[in-house]
Amino acid sequence: MTEFADRFWTSRDGLKLHYRDYAGPADRPPLVCLHGLTRNARDAEPLANRLAGEWRVLCPEMRGRGDSAYAKDSATYNPVQYVEDLLELFAQAEIDRAVFVGTSLGGLMAMILALSAPERIAGVLLNDVGPELDPAGLERIRGYVGQGRNFPTWMHAARALEESQQIAFPDYEISDWLTMAKRVMVIGSNGRIHFDYDMKIAEPFAQPGGEAGVDLWPCFEALRGRPALLLRGELSDVLSAQTHQAMARRLDGSEAVTVPRVGHAPTLDEPEARAAIDRFLARIG
Repeated sequence: MTEFADRFWTSRDGLKLHYRDYAGPADRPPLVCLHGLTRNARDAEPLANRLAGEWRVLCPEMRGRGDSAYAKDSATYNPVQYVEDLLELFAQAEIDRAVFVGTSLGGLMAMILALSAPERIAGVLLNDVGPELDPAGLERIRGYVGQGRNFPTWMHAARALEESQQIAFPDYEISDWLTMAKRVMVIGSNGRIHFDYDMKIAEPFAQPGGEAGVDLWPCFEALRGRPALLLRGELSDVLSAQTHQAMARRLDGSEAVTVPRVGHAPTLDEPEARAAIDRFLARIG
């Protein structure tokens, strides 16, 4: 695994928030990897391990995930608040612009940022997310978020992930599920393995519109004029093929790529995703 520094910043409401900082050159904007709803900084390990050194890579953990503090008020678990937290990170780490890699929730954040602070964006990769989200996929996610399940062994944890997410990764072997389990879960103080997030993040997400809370088409269209890569998993039930195509039509100069045989969301380590990311970064670097 590539070395990184564990760093922290403080939100406006006083939460101590964590990010991984992989070293890279200072003469180009860093990559900022924004994770999905139930994920954390480990989610970006494949990408960070591959690109660190050539690029500085930051992997922030939003409030309530990983080593970031949990919020006292669960209503603050929303994309607009996460963007405010992210802007605090930029201020404290003295980052002016970045290339954003947004997976799922992270992509919603990148779009909101494009409308509120477009000068921050040097380029954006939206990974299996768009201005319109498929209700079927959202309902599937609501079905497992915040359940608070825990497991006695990593094998039990891996099998549970396989049961809930095999629809997205039909070709995965047990070794793949074990790798995923160790990215999304941790061993608790009682020795049991549990998901590495505050179960209360499910509370605002459970409300209609809680996945974003705003009309995202204006946010998406605010990305015009910047390099953009629009990734979609072929089997995705969150980003439809129709929305993916509409996004490409509305954003001149973007590249739309479908990653075969995966659903929500590609890991960014698939050969097709890696090649597309290299083309995208070549436009920036």
